[in-house]
Amino acid sequence: MNEVKHGTPKTFLSSNVFRPIRGLWQLSGYVISREGAEKLLRLLPCRGPVDLWINHQFGFLDVCAIRRSVITQRPDVSSTNSYSILPMLTKIGAITSEGASLFHVRPSERPVFVFGPDGSGLSSLAMALSMLGYRCCSDLQALPRPELEMLLAGRGDRVFDAYVNIRSLALEARALKARYPQAKFIITSKVGIADDNDLKILDDLNRVDIAVLHLEASNKWQLVCEHLRCAPPVCSFPELADLGQRQLLCGTIETNAALNREIPKRDKSPWVVEPRQWWRGIHSVPTEGRSSTTATPVRVSDRLEILDTRRWLLRDDTFTGNLALFRPANIEFRSGLGAALSIRIEPLGVREYSAASLTSRDQYLFGRFEAIIKASNVPGVVTGFFLHRDSPRQEIDIEIAGNRTDRLLVNVFYNPGGEGAKFDYGYRGAPSYIDLGFDASESDHHYAIEWGPCEIRWLVDNRLIHRRADWEPTPIPHLPMALHVNAWPSRSKELAGRLNSRRLPTTTFIRSIALEANRHRRSLSI
Repeated sequence: MNEVKHGTPKTFLSSNVFRPIRGLWQLSGYVISREGAEKLLRLLPCRGPVDLWINHQFGFLDVCAIRRSVITQRPDVSSTNSYSILPMLTKIGAITSEGASLFHVRPSERPVFVFGPDGSGLSSLAMALSMLGYRCCSDLQALPRPELEMLLAGRGDRVFDAYVNIRSLALEARALKARYPQAKFIITSKVGIADDNDLKILDDLNRVDIAVLHLEASNKWQLVCEHLRCAPPVCSFPELADLGQRQLLCGTIETNAALNREIPKRDKSPWVVEPRQWWRGIHSVPTEGRSSTTATPVRVSDRLEILDTRRWLLRDDTFTGNLALFRPANIEFRSGLGAALSIRIEPLGVREYSAASLTSRDQYLFGRFEAIIKASNVPGVVTGFFLHRDSPRQEIDIEIAGNRTDRLLVNVFYNPGGEGAKFDYGYRGAPSYIDLGFDASESDHHYAIEWGPCEIRWLVDNRLIHRRADWEPTPIPHLPMALHVNAWPSRSKELAGRLNSRRLPTTTFIRSIALEANRHRRSLSI
């Protein structure tokens, strides 16, 4: 039996037997007596996964546990608990000391260069390389000049270690072969044999370590990972529409004022570029006709005078860094005033406070998202307006911390993969602080996120305050996300200061929410 990190609360009855106080979360199995089964039947109905429900009934049962497991799991089958049980435990507040999930795999075979015709799965292969831990630049007519110069010079301080579908590099194939004799090359093909362009590149790359990946191949992970000498992820090979080769924006790129100030700590993952004075991301324009065909453009304008249950969900869960449990009763809809989100002292077993969160039922891919907000100014409290998804985790944030209501925290979390890929690495994201020039808790202000395939823009009172291009410092999230607005007390003193519980209850006011975006009709599970 493996207990959760730091151990479960318990009372020892002997050196080998103990009574768990709050439950055990990685048991191999249960031995239930007839009397115990009768007690469980009287406690029905079961709400949620049965193993989680049973753990919360330990206070009503005479439960004992032993320190050494006597019921073992099958050794030939890997457990799926890390992605099914632990996130649920976090949501209900059973786990509060879960460590940060970090990506530790680093590819050893690099650099990697990939060429092929449009429509041959190039964008899918670029995503696959990202999932293997490569920092991958893809689908461009040309590289940004500083990166190109460093690559051709053989310098090791370049940003990327994989380059996919870069038109200008196809002309440099012989030079790349000479500069990087240990490099790995991959050619993609739409048919069983390579076309004329492929044959030219194959001729340029004669006697190098090269693999050909056909679009219809059924064993893509095997072919790619054997070529790169690495293990494949457990999720499926990504299947994405090819983006085509995007054109870089010409002219001078505006410098972000936020980047000239102190940069908060960032995640250490392949999908966050470390601060570099010369790097300003990839500023490009999207190719035409590459938008998702499953999305529906929609406009929403809601003054939040009543709860529209077709559009919004009131959350009743939590997460690791939240000192509170979200409760629907903590949101009040008022005619002409919008929604009031309250945080209260309220012992709830798994948490000592209650908070409020409103979430869209639908998910959206790219668009403009707006809210008029008056934030709480209680230290320790966070007011959030953001887009978020899991599997893989991606997020675009606006947050106002109660101890510094004169500034905005904007953030992006990125993980690679297609829909359902089990990537959730990172816990800081790539944050930046923006000075507002006013106190966000004193009056209403208009906040907006404009999310496109090549750039994210943040606006306050219709004034652009921050922008990020691709790889500045993260890729742009590329999958549908739900829209959230919430108020909650943070466990992190670094984020919002120490919670001042003497000033509770406190309220954040959301006067209205509006959006114009591409809707994906897949209901969100909370």
